[in-house]
Amino acid sequence: MLRLALILRRSFPRLAGFAMIPLIRGLVWLARALGPDRSTALGAALLRNVGPLLPAHRTAMANLRAAFPDMPEAERKRIALEAWDNLGRTGAEYAHLDTLFDFDPDATGPMRTEVAGIDHFAALRDDGQPGLIFSAHLGNWELPAICAARFGLDATAVFRPPNNPAAAHLVQEVRRRSMGGLAASTPGAVFAMRDVVENGGHLGQLIDQHFTRGVVVDFMGRPCLANPLLAKLARHYDCPVHGVRVIRLPEGRFRLELTPPLDLPRNADGVIDVAGAMQAMTSVVEGWVRENPGQWLWMHRRWRPDMLPKARNARTTSQPMVENTQANVISQTASQTL
Repeated sequence: MLRLALILRRSFPRLAGFAMIPLIRGLVWLARALGPDRSTALGAALLRNVGPLLPAHRTAMANLRAAFPDMPEAERKRIALEAWDNLGRTGAEYAHLDTLFDFDPDATGPMRTEVAGIDHFAALRDDGQPGLIFSAHLGNWELPAICAARFGLDATAVFRPPNNPAAAHLVQEVRRRSMGGLAASTPGAVFAMRDVVENGGHLGQLIDQHFTRGVVVDFMGRPCLANPLLAKLARHYDCPVHGVRVIRLPEGRFRLELTPPLDLPRNADGVIDVAGAMQAMTSVVEGWVRENPGQWLWMHRRWRPDMLPKARNARTTSQPMVENTQANVISQTASQTL
C-alpha cells in the first residue's frame, strides 16, 4: 500500500498534466477561431495584466536592475511589461505557427514576415557542408526553424520540452506541422545531434539560458554559464556558425535576420577556442537584447552567481576542452534548449 501511495504521488503531476490536454486544445481552438491578430492581442493583454503579479516578475525586475543599473525604474518597469506582452503574443501565436511565416522573395504585396540575410540561408543550404545556427528568446523565437523548413534548409532545432506533459505534447504537435527536424535536449539525443552535423546537416539552438555545466561568459556585464554545445561542434567539425534573431514589428509583423558566419577565436594551433567562441556568440545576443530589450525573456534566471565555478575552476573551465571521441564533443551538453 505504501508503494502504491508513493507511485500515485509521483504520477499525479503527470496525470494532472495530461488532464489539461482538453483545456489547452480548447485554448488553441479559440486562438485559431479568433485569428492571429485578435488572439495575440488577447494573449498580450492577459500577460501584461497577470504577469506583474507572478513571482517571475520579481526575477525580471531584478535582472533589469542588474543589467541596466543607471536606468530609471519607470523605464525598467516599461521594459518588463513589454516582455510580458511579447511572451503573451508568442504563446498565442503557437496556434498560428503554420501560417505566420509568409515571406516570399517574389511577392509584390504586403507580407507579415520579412527576411534579412536570405542569401546566407541560401548559402547554408547549398554549400554542401554542415552549419550551426544560434538564436535567443527574442520576438517569436520559433520562426527561424519555420523559415529554414520553407527554404529547404536541412536544419534540426534543439529544443527543451515543456515540463507540463500536456503542453509538451501539443507544442511538439504544432512544431512538427511547420518545422523541419527536431531534437529534444535529452541525454539520449546526444548521438542524434552529432549525426546531424556529421551528415552535413545544420543544427540550431537557443543559447541564452543558464546551463549548469557550461562555460563562463560575460552577458550584459555579468558572468553567467553558457551551454558550449555549438562551440564544441564548431571546433570539432570546423563548420560555419551563424546567428539568427526575430524582431517583432508593429501590426503583427516580424523581421528575421541571419548574420554572416562569425569569425570565431582560435588558439595558437588554429583550433576554435570553445569558451572564446561562446563569448563571441553571447556578445552577438547581448547586442540584440540591448537593441530590443522589451522583446527578450527577462523572466528567466540567466545569472546565477552561486553556481559559478570558483576562481580556480573558472580558469579551468575557460580552457578549451579536449574531446577524445565524437561522442564526447557533446556528451555533457545536450540538456539545453532551442
